[in-house]
Amino acid sequence: MPAGLNRALLTVAGAIVAVILAIAICSVAIVAAGGGPLDALAAFFDFGATERAQSNGVAALIDRAIPLFIAGLAVAIGFRMNLFNIGVEGQYRIAAICAAYVGSTFTAPGWIQISVIIIVAALVGGFYALVPAVMKVTRGVNEVIATIMLNYIAINLASYLVRGPFSGQKEGDLTTTTPPLPESAMFPDLNFVFDWFGMVRPTRAGGLWGFLLVAIVLGVVVWLVLERTRFGFNVKASGLNGPAALASGVAPKTMVIAAMVMSGAVAGLIGLPEILGDRGAYNSNFTAGLGFLGIAVALLGRNKPAGIAIAALLFAFLDRAQGALQEAHVPASVVTIIQGVIVLLVVIANEITKRLALRLEERRAAQQLARNTPVEVTA
Repeated sequence: MPAGLNRALLTVAGAIVAVILAIAICSVAIVAAGGGPLDALAAFFDFGATERAQSNGVAALIDRAIPLFIAGLAVAIGFRMNLFNIGVEGQYRIAAICAAYVGSTFTAPGWIQISVIIIVAALVGGFYALVPAVMKVTRGVNEVIATIMLNYIAINLASYLVRGPFSGQKEGDLTTTTPPLPESAMFPDLNFVFDWFGMVRPTRAGGLWGFLLVAIVLGVVVWLVLERTRFGFNVKASGLNGPAALASGVAPKTMVIAAMVMSGAVAGLIGLPEILGDRGAYNSNFTAGLGFLGIAVALLGRNKPAGIAIAALLFAFLDRAQGALQEAHVPASVVTIIQGVIVLLVVIANEITKRLALRLEERRAAQQLARNTPVEVTA
């Protein structure tokens, strides 16, 4: 059997075993919390009693998966360079508020308005990621420490801006917010997709976010750049062995900066699906924590866009069930336990399958060498 197929089968088997173990462990946690595992399982697949509720549930699942997918891509770009960009949380928060404010200051045709907002978000996210990259290559500052500290700065800076220079709050408003975006800035929804499957269109706010198309294009572009270009090869080579890459003509420091900026630029887009698809502004109810979830999504997806997409859908599927779990008298915190256990076990399974695949390849190579070695005949 080819080595590549062996490794693929081992990876799939490891993931299946990890998910089964995660279900078993989480069943124990559900029982300990006073719930029933079967009730919890039914709640996960409960999308509502009516066709309208089911459509709303599917739209909510996909909408939740979109920013998680983008967050996973941003983290995965850093991982390819062996960089832990823990600053995705801060990068998307500061990029979202800047893009929302800039988009509210002018009115233009929709494609221009949306393009400017996307470009501003990517530029701000990339620039904020440039700071720890420069600190690392010039002063040797660990990117984990730098990005964690910059997260706190970004989160509090965004809180100041939404209450100060970027505030659009009117008297009587209960939430602090940036000025509302014009109608031309709102991304058209994709509710018509439900017609293709014979389902009624969702009525939830924002419906199925049109930013899904941008996320798909972004995933394809990231895959092409990392897997099919010289730049992607240089990033991976520099991450695996900087001195060897330098000897072959690649500048590792340049690759560190390029990878971090690219990661930050992608991170800057995480908040846009929500702003352009639903809220129309950055406000105090803006979803937080997506950057940290992106780390788990990237690990679960093994830093591959296709795997990250599956992981994002899985996390979104679990998150969507929180309301149904509470109705089944199962604590919603079980979702977080399940997510953590799945990621932990899949990471362990990946490491085990990687070692097994390496041993199989070494054994195959030894057998091939033994067959090709001539036997010495002595008189």
